[in-house]
Amino acid sequence: MKFLRFILFPIVPFYYVITWFRKVLFDKGWLASKSYDFPIICVGNLSTGGTGKTPMVEYLIRLLKDDIKLATLSRGYGRQSKGFQLGGANTNASILGDEPFQFYNSFSEDITVAVDANRQEGIANLLQLTNKPEVILLDDAFQHRKVKAGFNILLSTYDNRYTKDFVLPTGNLREPKSGAKRANLIIITKCPENLAEADKQKIIAEIKPLANQQVFFSWISYSDKVYSENKTIALDQLGDDFKLVTGIANAKPLVSFLKLKNLKFEHLNFKDHHDFLSSEVEYLSKYKCIITTEKDYMRLKKEVSLQGKLFYLPIKMVIDNSSKFDAIIKTYALN
Repeated sequence: MKFLRFILFPIVPFYYVITWFRKVLFDKGWLASKSYDFPIICVGNLSTGGTGKTPMVEYLIRLLKDDIKLATLSRGYGRQSKGFQLGGANTNASILGDEPFQFYNSFSEDITVAVDANRQEGIANLLQLTNKPEVILLDDAFQHRKVKAGFNILLSTYDNRYTKDFVLPTGNLREPKSGAKRANLIIITKCPENLAEADKQKIIAEIKPLANQQVFFSWISYSDKVYSENKTIALDQLGDDFKLVTGIANAKPLVSFLKLKNLKFEHLNFKDHHDFLSSEVEYLSKYKCIITTEKDYMRLKKEVSLQGKLFYLPIKMVIDNSSKFDAIIKTYALN
C-alpha cells in the first residue's frame, strides 16, 4: 500500500490544484455557501478518518445537551438508506450508519439524531420538526462547504498531524493544509496523556495558528469495563480467552491499551466501517467472548449468534484545559 502511494506521487499536484481551486471558489464566494442565523458547530478534519470525530461529537453532546435543544447531523457513511433519516425506535446502523446510531443509542432521550448526505437539506428538515433544534452539530463536514458553519473544530492526530502530511493519494489530506485556516479551534487528538508543556509549545509553533485560532490537546480515556446490552465485565476479569474485533481507521491505540493491561487476545482487524459478512459472523460466534469498539458494536449487536458473548469498550475524549474549551463552546452555542 505504501509503495502504491509512492508511485502515485505524480498525481499529487493535480489533486492539490483541484482541491485548492475548489477551496478558493468557496472562499471568494464564487460557489455558494449557505449561512444560518443559529449556532452550527462543525467537527471535522483535513485527513481521511481516524482523528477522533465521534468522541469529539459525544463530548460536545455531553457539554450542551442539558442547556439547549441539540441535534447531530451526519452523512451516515455506510448506511443502506437514502436521503434524510431521523433516529427513532425502529432505526439501526443500516439506516443511520454506525456512528450516528451510536449517538442515538447513547443520547436518544436528550438529542435529535439525523443523517443526510446533503447537509443543507438535512438542516432544512431538522428545522421543520415540531421540536426543532436550537444548535446543530455537523459531524465530519469540514469539507462540506455548501453549509457555512458558524464555528469549526478541526481535529488532527498527534502521531500524524496535518502539518506533516501530503494530499491524497500519496498522503492522507483531503485538501491542502491551508484549509486549516477555516478552523476556530484546532485540537491535537490521541496525545500521550502526560504530554509535556514544551512538546505542546513545539506543536503550536509548528501549526502557526492564526490570531483568531486556539489550539487544544486531547487524549482518549478507556473504560475499565466492557458492556453488552445487559451485562458488564471488568477488564481484569476477562481472562485470556477473548477475541478483539475492530473495524475502525486505527486500532493501534486500543490494542496498546489492552496489552498494557496484560491481557492476552487475538485481534481480528477490518477496514473502517466494515460491513460484516454472514461468514465472518459465523466465525466469530465460535468464540466465548468478543470485545469490540462501540462503533463496531452498533453493527454487530443485531446478530443473534453473538448475543451474550459480544461486548464493547467505551471511550471518552479528555481535553487538556477543558474549562477554557468548554467556555469557548458555550459562549458560541448558548449566547
